[in-house]
This record gives sequence, C-alpha cells and structure tokens, in this order.
Amino acid sequence: MRPPNYLSFAQLIQNATNLTVNTVFILLGFSDHPELQTLLFLAFLTIYLLTVAGNLIIVVLVINDLIQNTTNLTANTIFILLGFSDHPELQTLLFLAFLTIYMLTVAGNLIIVVLVVNDVHLHTPMYFFLGNLSCLEICYTSTILPRLLFSLLTGNRSISVHGCVAQFYFFGILVTTECFLLAAMSVDRYLAICKPLHYVAVMNDKLCAQLAVSSWLAGWLAITITTSFMSQLVFCGPNEMDHFFCDFAPMVSLSCSNTRTIEALSFILSSVCAFPPFLLTLATYVCIITSILRIPSTSGRQKAFSTCSSHLLVVTIFYGTLIIVYVLPNSTTLRDLNKVFSLLYTILTPLANPLIYSLRNKEVKEAVKKGVRKFYKNVSI
Repeated sequence: MRPPNYLSFAQLIQNATNLTVNTVFILLGFSDHPELQTLLFLAFLTIYLLTVAGNLIIVVLVINDLIQNTTNLTANTIFILLGFSDHPELQTLLFLAFLTIYMLTVAGNLIIVVLVVNDVHLHTPMYFFLGNLSCLEICYTSTILPRLLFSLLTGNRSISVHGCVAQFYFFGILVTTECFLLAAMSVDRYLAICKPLHYVAVMNDKLCAQLAVSSWLAGWLAITITTSFMSQLVFCGPNEMDHFFCDFAPMVSLSCSNTRTIEALSFILSSVCAFPPFLLTLATYVCIITSILRIPSTSGRQKAFSTCSSHLLVVTIFYGTLIIVYVLPNSTTLRDLNKVFSLLYTILTPLANPLIYSLRNKEVKEAVKKGVRKFYKNVSI
C-alpha cells in the first residue's frame, strides 16, 4: 500500500500563490440608470449635507441646553390666538367666508393635480411645476384655515406651545418652498418665451426634477434651522397672540428668553429665501414682457401680456407681503397691519393661483372638458 500523498507546506503556499486573488469589488449601485447619475449624485450629496447639518444643529442645541442655567420662571404651555375676536358680530360671517375660500382653494388645486397627472398633453415642464405648486397650496392652506375655522365656530382659541411651533414649522416649509418654486416657474416661462429654440434641450425632465427637489429641500432646511432655535425659547409672560395663526414675530414677542440671536437668524434666512427668488422672478418677467411687446400681432400681444401681467401681480403680492412681514423692521404700524398682509399670502394667493396660472390656459380648459365628458360617459354606463 502507498502512503498517503501529503502535500508539503511549501507546496500549499505555492498552490495558493498560483490562484488569482480578487482585491477589488465592483459595486453596481444604480449603474443600470446612467441617465440619472447626475441627479442621484446631487440628491445624495444634498441628503448627506442636510443630515450632517441637522445632526450638528441638534448637538449644538443639546450642548447649549446643558450649559444654560435653569430658570425659576413658570413656562406657559398654551397660547391664545386672538385672531378676529375683536369683531364678535362678524364671527359667523367670517366662518362662512373662510370655509368657502378653503373649499374653493382645495377643489381648484386638486383639479389641477388630477388633470396634470391624468392628461398626457399636460406632461410638460410648465404643468409639472404647476402640479407641484397646487400640491403645495393644498397643504399650505390646510395648515392654517382648519384651525382658524375651528376657532371661529367654537370660540376656542387656545393652542399648545408645541402645537403652535408645529404649525409654524409646516407653514414655514411650505411658504419658503413656494418662494423658490415660483422662481423656478418663472425661469421655465422665460426659457419658453425668450429662448424657444433652446427650451426643449435645456428644460428637460432632469432639470425639472432638480429644480423641484431643490425648492422643497431649501424650504425644509431654512425652517428646520429656525424652528430648532425657536424650540429653545421659554414662554413665561403674556400668552395672548394677536394673530390668526402661529407666525414667527408674534410667537417670539411672547418669549421671555433672549431673542436677539433667533431674530438675526430669521432676518438672514428670510432675506435669502425672499429677495433672490423675487428679484429673479421679477427679472424674468421683465424679459418676458419685453419679448411680448415685440410680437407683431396686436391680439396675440394683448393676450400674452394679460396672462403675464396677472402672473406678475400675484407674484408681487406674494413676495411683497412676505418681505414686509418677515424682512422689514417690525414697527408699530406694520405690526397692526400684519394680519392684513398675512391674509394676502396665506389665503388669497392659494385661492388665486389655480385661476391665474392654470384655469385660464387653453390646454387646461380642454383637459377639463375632456375630463367632464369622460365622467358623464362613465356615469351614463
């Protein structure tokens, strides 16, 4: 019998070295979508930066909270939203008016969303942004009007401090996002009217998605920073807020903490989020109107100018009231008019946008007629 064929240690080493050893792995990731690589890079980069910034803010706030001296003051846990309580005889009328406005706003914007999703003829950059704006307006008005309607109907104007901060947080995200989204829409119209030959190549699906996502992320980041600082304030004095919703200035004015830091931060963020988008929107509409004036047809010029002027009017009211409320110094006169200005950008603008931006357009009217005919056809069956 032959002895077992045992390999020597040297032979084992030699055989091992003859094998091909992998030192690199290939992570396929999202390589099956090469057209989305740039968008994915920007999206993941933004998420990474926001994650780092958000967690860093939390760390700073926790450290700041640990080193703060404890206060002997009794903190308020409830605010009283005075709203329109100085006119008790108008409560029923105001309730019916705001209820009608809320229902029209939600219905109008919901119609736009349904039409944009279902009608292939509206799958264009312009209506993509309008669909985003309509979704935003539904959420925007729903953060304020239901609570206001409840107060007018029941007379209960109390709201918890945490509930007030939450209302400001969601309202702030939506209103800041709208600032950037309106600017993106104005750029889209500028390219379509002033640069028609380059429009299809420039305003592609990827750029539309980037502009929309950037608008939402910018709104979220700005208000998250502001709300993080606001949540550290102590409210221990008067708890009556002369407003119909939880806005920044009325809330900060009730705090007994040092508010200089958060007021400076709010001024900087408000300026950054309001002035550049407004100036960009204004500049693009000036270019658009200049191009319209060169149209030889009088009827075509009047129609285009009418549409653009109505767009510009709504945009000016929206940005103008925001700048007055959040950027200009809070004088006594402006403080008394805050509720009026707030009504313009929180209630009037969401109601007017579907009428101004969409329902006057020929394509939307055709989509509405087609939808109505389809509905009656299905009902008759």
